[in-house]
Amino acid sequence: MLIPLTAKLFVADMAWDGFDFVAAGVLLFGAGLTFVLIARMGNTTTYRVAVGVAVAAGLLLVWANLAVGLVGSEDNPANLLYGGVLAVALLGAFVARFRPLGMSNAMFAAAITYVVVTAIALFVWTPSGEAAEPHVRLLNVLVANGAFAAIWAVSGVLFRRASTIGAATNRQLA
Repeated sequence: MLIPLTAKLFVADMAWDGFDFVAAGVLLFGAGLTFVLIARMGNTTTYRVAVGVAVAAGLLLVWANLAVGLVGSEDNPANLLYGGVLAVALLGAFVARFRPLGMSNAMFAAAITYVVVTAIALFVWTPSGEAAEPHVRLLNVLVANGAFAAIWAVSGVLFRRASTIGAATNRQLA
């Protein structure tokens, strides 16, 4: 938060206002709280790292979508579809009761949902009027969204690893 505040003080083109600072604070606090609450449910470092990656993926998704938009500008209504990615991840986590194997499946489902939402936003629900942005380069959008989907998949891989570590630990204890 100090970086944008410093930029606001010294850069004339800095477009943040009070609402932007409050929104950023709420997002950062919410992400930190979410990490702390969920990370406590796991007993391995791998689980905690997986939670951190998943929370970072969600935070980055919301932040990027609010700041510049994931498909076109932040004013493009297709960007609202990315809320489905968060819904899949959160619903999957609750259904899995935050157990590692179920969390892995939820994160992989979020990654797939991310790819599907991007495809719909680019090729099915093409905006018209002012929301249409012909200058947006398709390759840039695909690469950026592919990277975001990969973060969800990395979290899924880490949760999968946490599930095998937990199973091995349980076998040793028995």
